[in-house]
Amino acid sequence: MIKEGNRGREMSDGNRFEIAGHSIEARPLSPGLYLVATPIGNLGDITVRALETLAGADILACEDTRVTRKLLDRFAIAKRPFAYHEHNAEKAGEQLMTALRAGKSVALVSDAGTPLVSDPGYRLAGLAIAEDIKVVPIPGASAPLAALVGAGLPNDAFFFAGFLPHKDKGRRDRLAELADIPATLIFFESPHRIGATLEAASAVLGESRQAAVCRELTKTYEEFRRGTLGELAEAYRQAEVKGEIVLVIGPPPEPEAPGEADVDALLQALVADMPAAKAAAQAARQTGLARKDLYQRLLDLKHGDGA
Repeated sequence: MIKEGNRGREMSDGNRFEIAGHSIEARPLSPGLYLVATPIGNLGDITVRALETLAGADILACEDTRVTRKLLDRFAIAKRPFAYHEHNAEKAGEQLMTALRAGKSVALVSDAGTPLVSDPGYRLAGLAIAEDIKVVPIPGASAPLAALVGAGLPNDAFFFAGFLPHKDKGRRDRLAELADIPATLIFFESPHRIGATLEAASAVLGESRQAAVCRELTKTYEEFRRGTLGELAEAYRQAEVKGEIVLVIGPPPEPEAPGEADVDALLQALVADMPAAKAAAQAARQTGLARKDLYQRLLDLKHGDGA
């Protein structure tokens, strides 16, 4: 059974929070589902808007009530959190949906970071959206973004891939699927698997590809270890590792432009089996060169120019 907050009780303890010893009353929230980002380590990274939302919501749902209780105690929020996690998502989700249908405000948090990123919160958000219930993101800490900006790798395009499969074959197959994506790759990884993951990544993606192992982000022993996948695989091969890890791998290198002789050989092989226009188009797909230039080169070869 869900225990609601103290909405409607003026100046109630349940709708207050404290910052540096100053008590602040949170305004009641309008009905809807609020997805609240919480710190990934350093509790000082919580936002004022997040605190107002946690204190002002009718219901506070979380993955682990013990973890969330530490955050609530730090900021003197007298809310009783309601457990919503992977193992009870169906039953607990329906209870939360019942509350949302009744016009309640529900704040959802994960153990750390932004809800819906590698946690079951997306199911609840999907149900709410399907019933036209307001869903409000309350942004804040995010481990993938913190790792990305601290890794020093290209960040104009990035692809968050969550956790890799536990077994080696599945891990390598997944890496192979992602190998040619022209973006920096971001993964969550456990400390006891990081060595095996780096070995697999070095083998599949290439040992010269740049990467960074980002450990214990925002915490006392925060660490960024940067290098090539080959260097990092060697460094972590026998290492005893502790703490939460985000692995960031830079994008694949730009393919080298093929030499003129290679292009000519490809064009001549293709035109032997298809019309010149089609051969030029196929060569363009394989080399990345302009179709128009390749067609002109075919004409030159046909007339003996440069052949």
